[in-house]
Parts: sequence; C-alpha cells; structure tokens
Amino acid sequence: MKRGSEVRQSVAVSVLLMVLLFALPLAVIVPFRTELFGQEKGADETEEAPFVPGDRDGTVALKVLDGETVREMTLGEYLVGVVRAEMPASFPQEALKAQAVAARTYTLYKVNTGGSHGDTADICTDSTCCQAYISEERARANWGDDADTYERKIEEAVTGTDGQVMLYGGQPILAVFHSSSAGQTREAGSVWQSDLPYLQPVDSPEDGEAIPNYYSRAEFTAEEFREKFLAACPEADLSGNMSGWLKNAVTDSAGSVETVEVGGVTVKGSRLRSILGLRSACFQWEVQGEKLVFYVTGFGHGVGMSQYGARSMAEAGADYREILTHYYTGVTVEAWSADDSFTNLPET
Repeated sequence: MKRGSEVRQSVAVSVLLMVLLFALPLAVIVPFRTELFGQEKGADETEEAPFVPGDRDGTVALKVLDGETVREMTLGEYLVGVVRAEMPASFPQEALKAQAVAARTYTLYKVNTGGSHGDTADICTDSTCCQAYISEERARANWGDDADTYERKIEEAVTGTDGQVMLYGGQPILAVFHSSSAGQTREAGSVWQSDLPYLQPVDSPEDGEAIPNYYSRAEFTAEEFREKFLAACPEADLSGNMSGWLKNAVTDSAGSVETVEVGGVTVKGSRLRSILGLRSACFQWEVQGEKLVFYVTGFGHGVGMSQYGARSMAEAGADYREILTHYYTGVTVEAWSADDSFTNLPET
C-alpha cells in the first residue's frame, strides 16, 4: 500500500511539473504579446472601403483597354483612375471637380463617336490616345503619407459631380484639356485639322512662377535638328547656315506658333513641337554658337481647359461650373444619364 501511494504521488508531481513547464511561458508571453509581436488588429480598426460610384456613373459599364488587357469597370471607377493620373491631387477641390467633369465628358464623347478601338474596348489608358489612368495602388505609392487625403479628394471630385457633363447642341463635347497655356488657350483648328465652336481661345490665368517647368529650353546641334526634321519632312532643304532654316513664323494671339517655314516647307507649330519634343507650340528660337535653341512657354497642346489655369480660378473662388464654362465656349453643364445614349449597361 505504501509503495502504491508513493507511485501515485510521483505521477501527480510529474503531471504538475509538465503543466508548469508549458503554462509558465504563456503566462510570461501573453501579457506582453503586443510588445513582442507588434500591434494586434483590434475589432474597431477599419480599412479603406472600396470606391462606390454615384448612381449615374455606376450604371455605365466600360471596356477599358489597359495595355494588352481589356478590363471591365463602371464609368465612375474609370474616372477616379483618370483624375488620379491627369491632375495633381493637391489642387483645389473645385479644380478636381472640373477635371472629373471634363474626363467624364471626354469619355462619353469617345464612346458615342465610336472611339479608337472598335469592338475591342470603349476607351484606353494611353494618354496619347485617350486619357491617362492610374490604379489606386500605384497612386498611393506615389502620394506617400498624403495617400488617404488625396484618394478621398479624388473620389469626392467624381462622386460630387456624378453624371455631370458638358453639352453643346445637346451632345457631349470633345473635352480636351492640357497642363498650362501661355496666358491664353488656342482654337482647335490651330492645332488639329478641324475647328470646333466650343474650343476657342480664352484668357487663362497662369502663375508661371508657381508652375513646374513653365518656361523650358531645348537645344539641338545642326545634325540633331536635321536628323529629326528630315525624318518627318524629307523634302525640306536644310543645307547652308542653320540661322536660315526657320523663318516666316505666324503666331496666334497667345504667342503660339500657328505655322512656320522650315527648310522651305511650311508646317504647323504643333507639328514642329511634336517632331522636336517641345513642351508646347509657344516657342521662339535663336542660334547660339553651334546650336539651335528653343525657348518654350507652357505645356501641352493649349486647347480646352488649362489645368493650372483651373487651379488659379479655383483658388480665386470659382466653382467647377464657372471653370468649365469659361474654358469651353457656349457649353452647358448638365446631368447625363445612361438612358440618353448608352446601351452597354452592366449586367444585373
């Protein structure tokens, strides 16, 4: 009996030691798990909710060509990505709203007129073809600590103008825009083949000292200029002294070059801008030593809304409707619903 009692006591002691062996580390770790392993996610913490488009923008489905991939999304989701990419999120809210309406109008115009991609897509993310677009993830990486604030501003600019578009003759307009002008915008016919009644020159408040690279300079050796221009216009005669290569420039009221004679060939200023990679067609030139030097003002084609001009107007107290009706002559800003022209509605 005594030996059996000793065995039972020995087993009990062993069990107790085993319990203490496993329980003691937990007793030490649990109270300090936050310090050891980092902050736990509490039940009251929230993550950024996914963007929800407005009632009008949410009823339009788009096929968006993003590189080689066609993505389906609502008009509202697409517009948020466009505004992220096309205008600095630090701009005043009314300027961002004006950009949202311009982007929405441009998108509807492209869809209504057949766009550039046939049955493949309604629009694309290539700024040289349609409009620039950037995902929230990439935008947040660029914005850093301001990401939450900037994303909220962009989303509110889109939802706060839900369905608002610019109309001329009852139809969405070709709502082109650019970064900054030289104090006055340009008429469409000076840049492209056709003129449009709502894309006419208007004064634009540009604070050149506050606009990055508002004044720029580009220089070319004789060989560099000859190589670039002859690739586009092989009939030009660029022999002799380069001081005589460019002449007889015709400028508009904003100082942008409408046409210029280069090596005996008359070209639009916008085309020479493209050939040389200049920031705008508002340029002057001179020969300095062995180089042809261009002095350029502004950035972009100069037609439609100036984004930095919109910023200045918003800072002066203008709302988005005032900004838009200033830059686009004779337009109205109205609500536009899917029933008015769209047949590509999302499935329910």
